[in-house]
Amino acid sequence: MKGTLIQCEGVVLRYVNYGEADRIVSVLTASWGIKKGFARSARNSRKRFGPALEPFTQAMFHWRQGRGDLWTLQEADLITPRGGLRTDLDRLALAGYGVELVELLAAEAEDHQRIYELLCSYLDYLDGNGDPAVARLLFELRLVYLLGYIPHLLHCSECLKIFDNEPVRFDFRRGGSLCLECAGANDLEVGLGSIGSLARSLRISHQQFEGFKLGNTTLREAGMLLAQVLRQILPREPNSLKFLARLSARES
Repeated sequence: MKGTLIQCEGVVLRYVNYGEADRIVSVLTASWGIKKGFARSARNSRKRFGPALEPFTQAMFHWRQGRGDLWTLQEADLITPRGGLRTDLDRLALAGYGVELVELLAAEAEDHQRIYELLCSYLDYLDGNGDPAVARLLFELRLVYLLGYIPHLLHCSECLKIFDNEPVRFDFRRGGSLCLECAGANDLEVGLGSIGSLARSLRISHQQFEGFKLGNTTLREAGMLLAQVLRQILPREPNSLKFLARLSARES
């Protein structure tokens, strides 16, 4: 297989300039997961790469397998530039956050295809001026689900009682939602309506972002729930999360 030209579709996660003209590119592919490629003379070759190596860009990549994990990127054919993301700082920051979550969590994942589809749909929705708060919530929820970390939602994770118009608590370390009898004093309080919205969202295609209407209470409570889940499974806090917090403080 070494030396054979391989073609696959992918999304650029990030790049690092190397030397005077080269570039090392991280790409999420539907077939191979996250790949790193050495693009020789990438900053000088408009014919071979053009704008296809910019972050969030979707392209058809042509590789040759190299030694170890670093492949040689021969050329790239642009599919979707998503240039609109670069015209709005908030959407650009959210795009960077989504990409960093994928880098931190999806390296060892097996379901490359659906994670790839999820990231593309998320970036397309942001690029098309979709609701940023809805985009973030649905992306976090679906990524956690596709990676197998989704907690119990509509029933108590300990006694298995199905919730029916009652207060709900949440602790991801204990499996997810908890009834009052099983909950601890410091567990997160979440409305049953917010829990139900998350559960219903998972019954819809991971590629669909349009058409969701989520209230402020659901966005706030579900956001805290997912933040707790992510704190437990991430190897470190995303750098982009700090930038998003600064943007939020600036706007408030």
